Amino acid sequence: MIELKNIHKTYRMGEVTVPALRGVSLAIGSGEFMAIMGPSGSGKSTLLHIIGLLDAPDSGSYCLNGKEVSYLSEDDLASLRRDAIGFVFQQFNLLPRMSALENAALPLLYSAHRIDLHRSRALLDRVGLGQRVEHRPNELSGGQQQRVAIARALINNPRIILADEPTGNLDTESAKDIMFSLAELNKMGITVVIVTHEEDIARYTRRYIRMRDGTILSDERKGPNPSRIPAPSSTPEPVPPTGFGIHDLWQHLRQGMRTLGNNKVRTALSMLGILIGVAAVVAMMALGRGAQKSIETQLSSLGSNLLILRQGAARSTGAVSLEVGAVTRLTLEDAQALKERIPIIKAVSPNVQGRGQVTYKDKNWNTQITGAAPTYAQIHASEPKIGRLFNQQENLSRKRVALLGMTVIRNLFGDTDPMGELIKINKVGFQVIGILPVKGATGWRDQDDVIIIPVLTAMHRLMGKDYVDFIDIEADSPENVDPAQNAALDLLFSRHKIPLSQQQDAFHIHNMADIKEALTQTSQTMGLLLASIAAISLLVGGIGIMNIMLVSVTERTHEIGLRKAIGARRKDILAQFLTEAVVISAVGGIAGIALGWLITQAISNVAGWATFVSIPAVLLAFFFSASIGVIFGMYPARKASLLNPIDALRYE
Repeated sequence: MIELKNIHKTYRMGEVTVPALRGVSLAIGSGEFMAIMGPSGSGKSTLLHIIGLLDAPDSGSYCLNGKEVSYLSEDDLASLRRDAIGFVFQQFNLLPRMSALENAALPLLYSAHRIDLHRSRALLDRVGLGQRVEHRPNELSGGQQQRVAIARALINNPRIILADEPTGNLDTESAKDIMFSLAELNKMGITVVIVTHEEDIARYTRRYIRMRDGTILSDERKGPNPSRIPAPSSTPEPVPPTGFGIHDLWQHLRQGMRTLGNNKVRTALSMLGILIGVAAVVAMMALGRGAQKSIETQLSSLGSNLLILRQGAARSTGAVSLEVGAVTRLTLEDAQALKERIPIIKAVSPNVQGRGQVTYKDKNWNTQITGAAPTYAQIHASEPKIGRLFNQQENLSRKRVALLGMTVIRNLFGDTDPMGELIKINKVGFQVIGILPVKGATGWRDQDDVIIIPVLTAMHRLMGKDYVDFIDIEADSPENVDPAQNAALDLLFSRHKIPLSQQQDAFHIHNMADIKEALTQTSQTMGLLLASIAAISLLVGGIGIMNIMLVSVTERTHEIGLRKAIGARRKDILAQFLTEAVVISAVGGIAGIALGWLITQAISNVAGWATFVSIPAVLLAFFFSASIGVIFGMYPARKASLLNPIDALRYE
């Protein structure tokens, strides 16, 4: 079944080389029960590790059922160990966070991709631990722990049981029970090889191999080889590595959650970095997006495709600035010409402005008075929610009607309905016919602190002007805003006969699209800056995860060795540690999203700042945190997966 030829193994400790095996040759038949004996340092444990595929010889040949295994990869060797060999260790190597039932079933995670507790319970019953299956290793005696290890070795129906000093840490009675159990397994046809230095233990076997200084001194048999079943014709082919399914991921997730749960404080501290980072990203992006939304709302309240044409001031000789409108004045006829002669202009509204003292009964308020054309509401998106706007006939007949902003209403009427009431503006009576929609305050003024009246009424009955202060122009599309601006200037230069030398200062046009674009870009830049600053904390949290996972790899080196000994491949170990990193990041990310949302609510309610939590921002923060777990968890996970199984088992 097993054939070793001229096996050499040398260990290097710095500059010193220690030969462990010197040309060992050995054949083991199917169904044998044998002991490898010798003093400490004789090479017996090294020989057992090579037989069990935990270690590789420096030279020589190792055939298992006639097939050379020295060329197999580490994952192939792991699969072969999983399917053909069961290990019983001197130190038991039980995972302290698992019950006896789960410890015995652990190899099924890598062979059957599931934990079959029913089979584990049956094997524990078989070795006499049926009443202790839910106990953890620290609640079991040494003999009971070794019985759990035997049940674990049997879970995959191995052909070979390898036991390294299985009674070394046991009392005499427990040692007898363990050897009796191994003898019973051998009677069932399982090949059993034990390493021991005790003659009393060796007497339970039928073959003794004595070693000293890395060589075999003697090979004695006690009676015939009691083979119970024929040896298989060939070594089982190693199962090629396959991808992980949902069930595999679920099993690794369960293992990871159990591990993280046993280190609650360290896990919480690891999550804290991700939590703070995600919360900062969500809050900062909400602030940036809120500012952008606020700017968009304020700009949309001014109107779309809007140009504001104002009269300018020319400079006389000596570069002395004259009063605005000293050279040119805008008139109602200019507004009419713009609408009629430039097809891409959709609407115009000539406007006059001034301040006025408004009174209602015993209350008064100083506010802005705007005289406008009936097209004002269309251009400025200011259709009244209550009441109506004056019409062209009311404008031409200079009716004393007015629309009030909410700030004026609050200061004059309080909770009283202003519709139909009579107010006085600079002692001239006006009837309230509508309430303007709420616009909100901008950085320079309160857009709701205004009264709108017909432009002709304002010019001739209130302000005494024969010109307009500015003209609102609405282009028919965003693409025609700039052409409309140029056409309007050309027309006015022609109408007012402005010489070329004065055209630069004759009229000014404010393009709201340019202002909107500039403000939007500014808010986007600020949002990106805030998100970038917050992302730095996520990177710091990721570095914290890497550090914690590296510590975990060091602390769990022995566990990694055990998992590899019972059949875990590199990708199994990689998936285990990577899953733990992702769990930390994902849970921290979810908690961070919740905290970030609470922060935005607090900022909005306490400071009054505009915030807007968008679903894409939340998803971005979550997936970024999960990616942090993958990226920063990859190195520790890979480091764990590359550990040599025998070196990991020997790690203290």
